[in-house]
Amino acid sequence: MHVYIEDIGAHEGEEVTLKGWLHARRSSGRIHFLIVRDGSGFIQAVMSKAAVGDEMFKTADHLSQETSLRVTGTVRADTRAPSGFEIDVKAIEVVGESHDYPITPKEHGVDYLLDRRHLWIRTERQQAILRVRHEIINAVRDFFNARGFILADTPIFTPAACEGTTTLFPAQYFDEQTAYLTQSGQLYNEANAMALGRVYCFGPTFRAEKSKTRRHLTEFWMVEPEMAYADLDDVMQLAEGLLVSIVGRALDKRRRELTVLERDVSKLERVQAPFPRISYDDAVKILQEKGLPFEWGGDFGGPDETALSEHFDRPVMVHRYPTSVKPFYMKPDPQRPEVALGVDVLAPEGYGEIIGGGQRLDDLDLLLKRINEHGLPKEAFDWYIDLRRYGTVPHGGFGMGIERAVAWICGLEHVRETIPYPRMLNRLYP
Repeated sequence: MHVYIEDIGAHEGEEVTLKGWLHARRSSGRIHFLIVRDGSGFIQAVMSKAAVGDEMFKTADHLSQETSLRVTGTVRADTRAPSGFEIDVKAIEVVGESHDYPITPKEHGVDYLLDRRHLWIRTERQQAILRVRHEIINAVRDFFNARGFILADTPIFTPAACEGTTTLFPAQYFDEQTAYLTQSGQLYNEANAMALGRVYCFGPTFRAEKSKTRRHLTEFWMVEPEMAYADLDDVMQLAEGLLVSIVGRALDKRRRELTVLERDVSKLERVQAPFPRISYDDAVKILQEKGLPFEWGGDFGGPDETALSEHFDRPVMVHRYPTSVKPFYMKPDPQRPEVALGVDVLAPEGYGEIIGGGQRLDDLDLLLKRINEHGLPKEAFDWYIDLRRYGTVPHGGFGMGIERAVAWICGLEHVRETIPYPRMLNRLYP
């Protein structure tokens, strides 16, 4: 009977077959200890010469790392084992040989590993990260689906940019048209919200920023909810609920993986509502009191975000940034037009902005003025302007990058480990 390692606890005392790969092997005289993985977990298979005979035991003498095999044996409880169980081997069958596997237990450089990313993801650490990623994505979908949001995905090919074309990848379209790979589904999502009320899109987005920081990828996944009849407070409440939900889900369902990653889960357990909410003005004061040379009117860089987040043990919401540093579609505060009704959510422990959003500009005349001020081609936005012509309403939403959220929850140094095949300034392989 074939079983997966993650389900092995339900088969104590039974004879089962595992289909997987040899992760590691060591021998002690007449016993082989085989660490087998099958994608769902790792387990030790104990193979004694007395149980399998000389010929099969000798076969195992020469098995090398990542040889694919079928292992048949009896499941035995063992409190010393990480999974709580081991396999007493009765037979093995080699499916595919592996020789001179390039990723060994010794230390390798990051570039060496990234060149072999297709193999690096087989390691226990990388599998743990990708399992946490999977859980977070599921948690995001469950969060919005349970609250009546409709998934309404938006185009990847777009005729224009949300914020100008300087950070977009152009793509040759038909009849010598230039399209762009999307950097956000937000504008289309606003139209979807006018039809469906509460919506979200969830897919790959692309930024052609020549950035080499540990927080940036050129291709990443983003979830973007949008709500009709919503203001800034509604947006902040939704963002807070989402982060509490996904962190709780990771703690509940992926604690074993977080243990593999040596994550200090006590810091994640503090991620509870309510989150602190501070104005941009207050944030500037905090930075200046820390001695940072920051002047009102600028946008925060990575070091600024890190310095702010050090004040709090959970995500902090910074709202009402200067209108000048926010995109054309952000609604100015009617009480104070020099600031926008926007919010950035900064993760603790120096992980920076993981959510950005706010209330959208719903006034037709002001929107036309902002498009003109930003030097954007009005004709490319005619459809978007229509949303203000035909039943405009207050509305808002945000975007959350999955990779930054995974990096924070897993406690990773760099976002490159949060996606199976990272795309960065100098990396398009494999």
